[in-house]
Amino acid sequence: MLKSYIAFDVETTGLNPEENEIIEIGALKVRGGKVQERFMEFIRPEEMISSAITRLTGITNEMVENARGRGEVISEFLEFCGDDILIGHNVIFDYSFVKVSALAEGLFFERAGIDTLKIARKVHKDMESKSLGNLCNYYNIENNAAHRAYHDALATAKLYQTLSHYFEEKEPKLFQPVQLNYKQKKVVPASQKQIEFLKRLMRNHGLEVTWSPETITKNEASKLIDNILNGGK
Repeated sequence: MLKSYIAFDVETTGLNPEENEIIEIGALKVRGGKVQERFMEFIRPEEMISSAITRLTGITNEMVENARGRGEVISEFLEFCGDDILIGHNVIFDYSFVKVSALAEGLFFERAGIDTLKIARKVHKDMESKSLGNLCNYYNIENNAAHRAYHDALATAKLYQTLSHYFEEKEPKLFQPVQLNYKQKKVVPASQKQIEFLKRLMRNHGLEVTWSPETITKNEASKLIDNILNGGK
């Protein structure tokens, strides 16, 4: 069993790291099998947090409105991680969001990790759901604030230790860190037609254009159009 690692979790505005944003990072630095340091930070997103995400996480727009922006928080989180092995439940999801955010800030983020979901899929094939919540229930691991980043990270660390205790001797390869790979998708610039439609839409709604037609991407333009048509900004 690893005695030193970073267990982490992120809460986000959606499921796509290319289009959605991190709103909370929670992590714990384990040394000698014990929690040595904690990392808990909100990130102020550029998009509004939907009611569906608020229902899931309990995180509201008001809770993040005075939080620091992505650049500062991601930079500090990468420093917190150092060169440690990362542990997460469906770790590639959380890793992909951090990596895309790091790249957007001109920062490098390549790490190895262990995925408790991957382990559970192998050792609990008959279990209908391998969600973090279901596995915590199965092993009587308390998580009183599920879907909040730090508490999910702590539950993941406890789950990792539990799975390691029961299964690492039988399945040592499952518990070996592997390089985490997420390749950022190619950024497609917004089309001229899309830009003109967005400009017209913003004029009609009395909104100020704060983006550059030269650098706005197709995804960013689509998101702005959707927000305006759905009553946001």
